[in-house]
Amino acid sequence: MPRRERRGGNAKAIPTTCPCGAGKPYADCCGPLHSARTTATTAEQLMRSRYSAFAVQDAAYLEKTHHSSTRPASVEFEPKLRWTGLEILGTTGGTAFHTDGTVEFIAHYTESGRAGSMRENSSFVREDGNWVYLSAL
Repeated sequence: MPRRERRGGNAKAIPTTCPCGAGKPYADCCGPLHSARTTATTAEQLMRSRYSAFAVQDAAYLEKTHHSSTRPASVEFEPKLRWTGLEILGTTGGTAFHTDGTVEFIAHYTESGRAGSMRENSSFVREDGNWVYLSAL
């Protein structure tokens, strides 16, 4: 059962198992990235942490990890949408030795009780030494 955490005055459900699908506890997986105790070392790790940020509705993390040239003014969440699973289909570059990379994925969700999915190949780059999301390809 998720626990509740207060961030910016809003109580959020924090999962015990990380939503990114890595099979680890949230506190040992994406949680440290969301709380800025560590940063992503690969583009895939950033992708997984951004998916988890959507799942736990962490707008601040999503804004912080979006490239400054493509960052939206704000991040809004659909109230009837719940992220339910992530599949990584492939990656190019994006390791600790690269400055750019891509991650292709399928993100599963339910909206108003109906299952759906979105497939994207995302571009990631380093900005100020940290991995950030640039855009969909």
